[in-house]
Order: sequence, then C-alpha cells, then structure tokens
Amino acid sequence: MQLAKRPKHVEIAEHLADAIAKGEYHGGDRLPSENELVERFSASRPTVARAMRELQHAGLIERRVGSGTYVREAPGPAPANKGRKLFGLLIPELGRTEIFEPICGQIARQAQALGHALVWCDCGTDGEPGDPVIPNPQACVARAQAASQHFIEQHVAGVFYAPVEYAGHDINLRILRELETAGIPVVLLDRDVVPFPERSRYDLIGVDNPCGGFVATQHLLSQGRKRVCFFGRPGSAPTLERRVAGHRDALFRAGLPVSLDDLALGDPLDPKFVREFFDRRQPDAFVCGNDIIAASLMQTLFDLGIRVPKEVAVVGFDDVKYARLLAVPLTTMRQPCDELGQVAVTTLLERIASPQMPARTVLLQTSLVVRKSCGAAL
Repeated sequence: MQLAKRPKHVEIAEHLADAIAKGEYHGGDRLPSENELVERFSASRPTVARAMRELQHAGLIERRVGSGTYVREAPGPAPANKGRKLFGLLIPELGRTEIFEPICGQIARQAQALGHALVWCDCGTDGEPGDPVIPNPQACVARAQAASQHFIEQHVAGVFYAPVEYAGHDINLRILRELETAGIPVVLLDRDVVPFPERSRYDLIGVDNPCGGFVATQHLLSQGRKRVCFFGRPGSAPTLERRVAGHRDALFRAGLPVSLDDLALGDPLDPKFVREFFDRRQPDAFVCGNDIIAASLMQTLFDLGIRVPKEVAVVGFDDVKYARLLAVPLTTMRQPCDELGQVAVTTLLERIASPQMPARTVLLQTSLVVRKSCGAAL
C-alpha cells in the first residue's frame, strides 16, 4: 500500500504542535516569524501561513496584530461554569457513515479542551456502520426533529448539524428554522441544505468537493484510463453534485468528451443496473460518490465477473476505516477529519460572538490515498 505524501503545511503544523506539547514553547511564548519558518522548513510563505491558520483553528496559538504569533495560554481555574457553553451535535448519519465519527470525536475533544460541553441524541440511522442500504429517510427525519427539540429545551448555545440525506431540502430547512427561532446558531457539517448553486445563510464546514472529484478523475486518467464515469445515488446530498462537477472539469481539461450519459445514478448493489450501464458506456474506471458506494459497486462488479482493477478501476471518497481492508483495497480521497472538527468548533464560537457576520464557507483540502483498486503500480 502506498499513501499519498502528506501536504507540507500539515508537517509544519504537526511539528509546531508537538513542540508546544513537549514544552519547547510555553503559554505566552512568541513563536518564530513566518519568514523564519519559511527558511527553517524550506517552504513557501503561503504554506507556512496555512500551517499557522490550522494551529489557530486548533486553539493552540493566537495571532496579535503588529506583534506576532504566540502560544495560547491555558485558561486558569474559573468560577464554576463561568463561560462554559453546552453545544448540541445533530448528526443523523452518526453510527452509519464512518466519516462522521472522527469528526465528531474531534469536536468533542476540542470543545472539552476549551472548557465547553457537548451533548448529542440518538438520531442515528437503522443498520450497521457501512451498511450500503439507503436508510429510511422518514426515520432519520423523526429522530432529527426530536433531537432538535431536545436541544431547544436544553437551551444549548449552538448546534453542529449534518443535514439529513435523501429526505429533500424542506425538512432540513424546517429544523434549521426551529433552531433559529429559538435563537440557537448552527454550523453545518459536510453539506449545505440547498442544492448548488444556491447557498443557505448558515456557516458551512466541509471539504473542497470539486477539487476532490477533479483529483480523483485526473489520477485515473494519469493511469491510462480512457472512459472514467461517475457513480452516485439519486437524491444524495449536494456534495455529490460538487464532486461530479470536479470530475467533469477534469475530463474537459483532458480534452475528453463530457456527457451526462457517463453519470450513473442508481443502486450500486443492483446487478441489472450496473450490467446495463457497463454494457452501454463501456467504462474502464469509476469515481464514486463515497466509499460505501465504491465498496458496494466493487462487490457487484465481482459478482458480474468484471475484474477490479484489471478491467475497471474504482476510486472512492472519504477513506473510511474499512477502505484498506476490502478484498481489493480502495483508492480514495481522504477527508481531514481532525481539522474539520477543530474548525467547526472555532467557527461556532465565532458565530456566537458575532451573530451578524455573513455566512462563511470553510473548505479544507482532501488528499489522494493510492491503493490497488485504481490499478496504479504499487
């Protein structure tokens, strides 16, 4: 197995965070200037600046205008519960879609480190984690509505919300309006509640989905694949539309035909649908909307006698835990889960402090993890 090289800004951020943890820098200490860090790490100034932003989002440093960057001092003992906030976590897919588990774990750790608390309700979907069957949208909606009412009764200071998928936009907007009426600010995780190109009035933390779709498709093209199609489920979250847009852009830039006929929207476990699409379009590669779709599609291709990656390559999105454990380990786009959790907490605290700010979209970069399913030489 060969992993894509970690971005330079991640290495710099981790090095400085480790130095702070080991006591090389103490609370209140001034860190080296960006120019000094550029020279020390042989990196560009934008790369260093991005590393410092990541540390700031993690709550490890603070930047003082005209003075420099300093290690944030740990808060001393405060009067009981002074400044302590209670946040709600509303993730209908928690327990089914593994990508939310590390994100929510980091949200909990970050909130606790800052002296706050997190509460969540049992609003997960039916089935086992990674179960490819689309959950019952009505059950998800009922649980999400009950959870939001519980948060309102508890007077939480803010809510992290991953909108219900496959349920339509109206129900998510209804839940958000109820929270808004109660004066509770919301930060959306992963996806908006309206289809692209619309944009809701809520802060959104996610990944650069068009870039991820572009990189996945470009990688397959670099491996000599000629007809790269996209596989998704109908009714998916708006993130899928953005990944499709990146996929199509990569084909266009490579001078290849761009056709809606190369978008497979259906059940990846339906052998009839997969066989008919395969016979009609003759793909030699698929970019999939997420790892669950990719794993399901690979199983169906195996049952149909279509070999992965010899006859068709497959790339997923998310890098869930089981991706490397499949019979043919899955090449995928990894989401920076810890960073997403850290930025989500910072964004919600800033929203509480400045409720009149315009809605913000914070998109982090994904990274390609190369395994056997794409057919790359390992």
